[in-house]
Amino acid sequence: MTWYAVDAIDDALEATQSFLWPFDRGRWARLAVVAFFLGGIGGANPLQLGSSTSGGTDAPAPPGDPGPSGPPAPSEVLSSIGGAELAIVAAIVVVVAALAVGFLFVGSVMEFVFVDSLRREDVTIRRYWREHWRRGLRLFGFRLVLGIATLAVVGLLLAVVLAPVVLGGNILGLGLLLLVVPLLVLLSVVVGLVNGFTTMFVVPVMLVESRAVVSAWRRFWSTLTGEWKQYAVYAVIGFVLQLAGGIVAGLATLVGALVVAIPLGIVGLLGAGLLTVVPVAGWVVIGIAVVVFGLAVVVLTLFVSVPVQTYLRYYALFVLGDTNDAFDVIADRRRAVRE
Repeated sequence: MTWYAVDAIDDALEATQSFLWPFDRGRWARLAVVAFFLGGIGGANPLQLGSSTSGGTDAPAPPGDPGPSGPPAPSEVLSSIGGAELAIVAAIVVVVAALAVGFLFVGSVMEFVFVDSLRREDVTIRRYWREHWRRGLRLFGFRLVLGIATLAVVGLLLAVVLAPVVLGGNILGLGLLLLVVPLLVLLSVVVGLVNGFTTMFVVPVMLVESRAVVSAWRRFWSTLTGEWKQYAVYAVIGFVLQLAGGIVAGLATLVGALVVAIPLGIVGLLGAGLLTVVPVAGWVVIGIAVVVFGLAVVVLTLFVSVPVQTYLRYYALFVLGDTNDAFDVIADRRRAVRE
């Protein structure tokens, strides 16, 4: 029996080399922009509030003396927050949410831009955006609903665990926690597979047959169930390849960052030397060195991710086309590689 996920390992590598080399600065730059939106966004760090304690032993307060004041109660802290503070917090939440939703929408459209770039072997972001933004909007809606449903299930499971704790049944809460943890792990695996298969396989089906997300899933479902062993092998090998690609990209970025840090570090040291003579100029030089280093690392990370993203997508497209010829969006590249 031929395992398509095994055969596609070398085929995807050869296709990636043919697509990206010889090096074309414009093509790599456009793919780096696409890779930026395919990579996801990070979360904000939680705000931690500290508390102060007083040392020593205090003598009893005399009658009428209120004594040292303790930390304010949570209700007092909340009551001290005025409308202006609440408005600022609400505005920040709205802005962050809008940015996250906008990023998710752009990333959904870029999925089609990326696949179409591999299909036509030509990277043109604006033209592909105009052609596929409606499909991207449908994918965005699917991802949004999937994310909200996942959060709702997680919230329900946590509520089931926390309810006995709040009501005083700590032993029961611990038992429910032991039951809920495997459910959360199973949920993360299922949602990860649905989201991953939607990106890697359903998006090409939407593209090649002009279907919506649910319709494309129905169309792909018979192939998935009929060739479930092939896709099970793909899930395992794909996970390993993604992990290996992340490690290689991380090491390459680290080496590049060290190379960039050497000249910029010298500039920073010159700025530090200016601090004793002209402090303002010294801080300006240090600031410029830090900003340039940060931008260089971001650009380097995106360029390093281009071959990794391209290889992983080619790998999935080879498997998809092998399991169903009707879904083969890279037929020309497949023939060129295998002949």
